[in-house]
Amino acid sequence: MTKSIWGNTIVKNEGRYIYFAISSVIDFLDKMLVWDTGSKDDTVAIIKYLEKKYPKKIIFKQIGEVNPKELTKTRQKMLNQTESDWFMIVDGDEVWWRKSIKKTVNVIEERGNDLYAIVHPVKNLIGDIYHFQEESAGKYHILGRKGHLNIRAINRNIPGLHIKNTYPLEGFYDKSGKLIQEIDEKLMFINEPLMHFTHLNRSSKGKSKKIKYELGIPFPRDFIYPEVLYLNLPKIVISPWTKRSMNYLLRATIETPFKKIKRNIK
Repeated sequence: MTKSIWGNTIVKNEGRYIYFAISSVIDFLDKMLVWDTGSKDDTVAIIKYLEKKYPKKIIFKQIGEVNPKELTKTRQKMLNQTESDWFMIVDGDEVWWRKSIKKTVNVIEERGNDLYAIVHPVKNLIGDIYHFQEESAGKYHILGRKGHLNIRAINRNIPGLHIKNTYPLEGFYDKSGKLIQEIDEKLMFINEPLMHFTHLNRSSKGKSKKIKYELGIPFPRDFIYPEVLYLNLPKIVISPWTKRSMNYLLRATIETPFKKIKRNIK
């Protein structure tokens, strides 16, 4: 029996990458709930463009600004409205390779009744699209692994599934109060990554507070990026192929050694 899969997307000022994030998964989902929390850049216009392109899949809502505590409640409301067997958390700054999302869907089909969630590695960009952060900078501990990891596919039928704690520390819990990512026997690691833009400037207007200054590791010249990044873009979407500035490079050169020392101490 085919498992239904919905997307859960809550965004604010993700104008640079929301087009790619949604486009990278939309073909593999039955429906996407996309809620905007007060964007002031091009995010809403881009989502409305995609809503017209996929009218039977994307359900868009503008709910206005929310504080960190209200964001957790908003995620719970979205979860309550999700009527699928499984759901994908689709952040506006994460882009999937087709191989990664296909593998995820196949695992859900084959083992969806037994698993609670699926764990993926993450390519965490730093500085620009041409550099990524070293694995030692990753802070997540899941299934005995440490590094850049994420849970983005979750079984909607987990008994008592709910969200608690305040953003950015919110998490998914079962009816006994156990954090889903700590129930090892119900998790599966898939060694197929997604690409994370969180430390780059994610808004088409203004500057993100999450930008980090590090030199990073350059991708090899023959590296193949997620397929949607090579699409012909509508005029409203900014090209992702921009290089870090000289000012960024100078600051990153100064800060990188100190950050590496700090990580080694920890």
